[in-house]
Amino acid sequence: MVEALSQLPGIGAKTAQRLSFHILSMPKEEVEAMTGAISSARENVRYCAKCQTLTDEDICPICKNPARNHRQIMVVENSRDLAAYEKTGKYEGVYHVLHGAISPMKGISPADIRLKELMERLKDDVDEVIIATGCDLEGETTAMYISKLVKPAGINTTRIAQGVPVGGDIEYVDEVTLLKALEGRTKL
Repeated sequence: MVEALSQLPGIGAKTAQRLSFHILSMPKEEVEAMTGAISSARENVRYCAKCQTLTDEDICPICKNPARNHRQIMVVENSRDLAAYEKTGKYEGVYHVLHGAISPMKGISPADIRLKELMERLKDDVDEVIIATGCDLEGETTAMYISKLVKPAGINTTRIAQGVPVGGDIEYVDEVTLLKALEGRTKL
């Protein structure tokens, strides 16, 4: 069990051992409920037919929601990013999950992420594509690639702002982040 748990991301040998002892001390019913939930998720979770996020339905609740702005699509790298934006409670559009980012060094090409599905969605009536990929080299490469794909369609293409984090001390922020913050400044 320790070996199996330590294969999970972010779980080292000590944490895996601690989790194993905890699981062994749990009531049998709780362990069965946990293993049932894991098996059920693995069996029933799939990609949303529209946005490609993980869901247990053909179309996820966000894509099904008529109150969402379906003319605004935020492109994210993975479902965890989608969940982070949803926590803000402020974004009212829909999403598209790429399941990765372009990385020639890692052998990930545009064909390896969900760009074809995004381009298919853009045939509908879309006003804006918000590119919310990471700020690393792969995220920037992916953002530029998507921008070049989308712009000929005449769809407004924007990129999330980047810069100094809220509560951060400027003296500890690197030069590239400071430059991005300066370039992305807004009027008060």
